[in-house]
Amino acid sequence: MTALDAHIVVDRGTFRLDAPLRIDRGEVVALLGPNGAGKTTALRALAGLQPLTGGHITLDGETLDNPDRRLWTPTENRPIGVVFQDYLLFPHLTALDNVAFGPRRHGVDRHTAKREAAQWLHRVGLAGYEKRKPRHLSGGQAQRVALARALAVRPQLLLLDEPLAALDARTRLDTRAELHHHLGDHPGATLLVTHDPLDALVLADRLVIIEDGRIVQEGDAATITARPRTDYVARLVGLNLYRGHADGHSVRIDDLTLTVTDELFGDAFVAFPPAAVALHPNRPDGSPRNTWPATITGLQRHGDNLRVQLDGPIVVAADITPAAAAHLDLAPGRAVWAAVKAAETRAYPS
Repeated sequence: MTALDAHIVVDRGTFRLDAPLRIDRGEVVALLGPNGAGKTTALRALAGLQPLTGGHITLDGETLDNPDRRLWTPTENRPIGVVFQDYLLFPHLTALDNVAFGPRRHGVDRHTAKREAAQWLHRVGLAGYEKRKPRHLSGGQAQRVALARALAVRPQLLLLDEPLAALDARTRLDTRAELHHHLGDHPGATLLVTHDPLDALVLADRLVIIEDGRIVQEGDAATITARPRTDYVARLVGLNLYRGHADGHSVRIDDLTLTVTDELFGDAFVAFPPAAVALHPNRPDGSPRNTWPATITGLQRHGDNLRVQLDGPIVVAADITPAAAAHLDLAPGRAVWAAVKAAETRAYPS
């Protein structure tokens, strides 16, 4: 059943956010996008920290915002929990009192609020840390206190703003696994705002991609990774992506025609991974491949391989082994031939 039904419209100078968003109860949705896309503005609007210009926000059938009806619900009256990127724990309060703050604000008596707060700290693995203040907590512990504080008000909607961004790599790995467990137990809707694709893929049931204030793609991880629809999404999932015109098993992209296994007609996307791109010192013969001349513009380490940036009729990233790079004597400015088998491509309507 749908918990959040929102159409978030916010005008800020020359920037306009116009994003419909729906989240079911028990569902975790990741809002992904580059810096400046509108992710944080959307979160602030849902939390009541940024007024809407238009649209509406409805949560479990109750309208919280609707500018056309001059309806706006103050932040403190919304059934929403928020975990901010920097956690924003009250520095003068203990972990227990930080978590008890929300229930107390909702009218729960002091004794009950503290008992519930202790239970939440136990649930997030912090039993015994009740008397510690934020300055005596590690980054991962502070994140768990912030999560417990947000969940203690039993929110219908949980908002997570880059919840793992402030953690080091090792702490992030452990905390991500713990967060996945806690989100699975949350009965309400959850919106995770992030620019990290791994956080989104591990934690979310569905991805919503936002660019320049508009949603450009949404779906489960398999759908998004198989068929990216913008350059940002393609980079996110590690694919070369091109838009062209298809005529059967051929797709024309600017001055290059690629042969593909999928049969399509009309505007189409073609995608293939950098690992599918082979490089040759001379034009390869006798192979059922797409080939074109290219010039190397950059080389960098990419895991155990080298990522080679190529210019030519299309701009391409290719991943090759260090041994292959040495054999080809690769260097910026060198001319090579690039090749991709038709079977390595994915073509789909644009």
